[in-house]
Amino acid sequence: MTKLKFKDKVILITGAASGIGLETAKKFLSEGGIIAACDVNEKGLEEAQKSLGIKYRTYKMDVTNFPEVERVIDTIAKDLGHIDVLVNNAGSVREKPLLESNIEDFDFTLNVNLKGTYNTTKAVMKYMVKQNSGVVVNVSSIVGVYGNPGQSAYSASKAGVNVLAKVWAKEFARYGIRVNSIAPGYVRTPLISGLSKEKIDEIKSKTLLGRLAEPVEIANVILFLASNESSYITGQVIGVDGGMII
Repeated sequence: MTKLKFKDKVILITGAASGIGLETAKKFLSEGGIIAACDVNEKGLEEAQKSLGIKYRTYKMDVTNFPEVERVIDTIAKDLGHIDVLVNNAGSVREKPLLESNIEDFDFTLNVNLKGTYNTTKAVMKYMVKQNSGVVVNVSSIVGVYGNPGQSAYSASKAGVNVLAKVWAKEFARYGIRVNSIAPGYVRTPLISGLSKEKIDEIKSKTLLGRLAEPVEIANVILFLASNESSYITGQVIGVDGGMII
């Protein structure tokens, strides 16, 4: 019998009700993990739990609200006993060129993507430090490495997420904790549902593999970075973009 890689491990995933977060939850469940699924979308969490079962434990959580994040994570630690993996996946994008954008959109995007990653990791890390083990995977974006026109806030927030992975890798390596960031290209998720067919075709034409990524392809890399197979990888930004940027 093949040994399950995450048997009885607790994996906390933000933005776990859909897209990359949901597919990542499925992958960890298939390897024996217990999921603490966090999202502001309670209905989405409930629908996912119906099909995924009792090992997909749901918690409503707004990553931008630190007191709420801390309360929910304390509850998760009490309910499940430990937190072995954190996947910072919650994200938002509001695309507008700089001169058409507004401060509210900029603040909202940074609050979800960057502050949300900070809040969740800060609340989780005290448990990982206490147990002298843990893995954090930040879900960033290739635009956080190279930038993208019309995405000032999104690009800046994801660049910040990448740097936080490097900072935290340095701070927490002595506790046996690894931290990495994954930088996907365009993925077929609700986050890009507002893009026109013309825009999608343009993205495909600029990608060597000629298509968008499927959420499971990103989930596969997250699973690898959280596993012992990547035990000597920390502080890295791993691009998964189909050859969009070379």
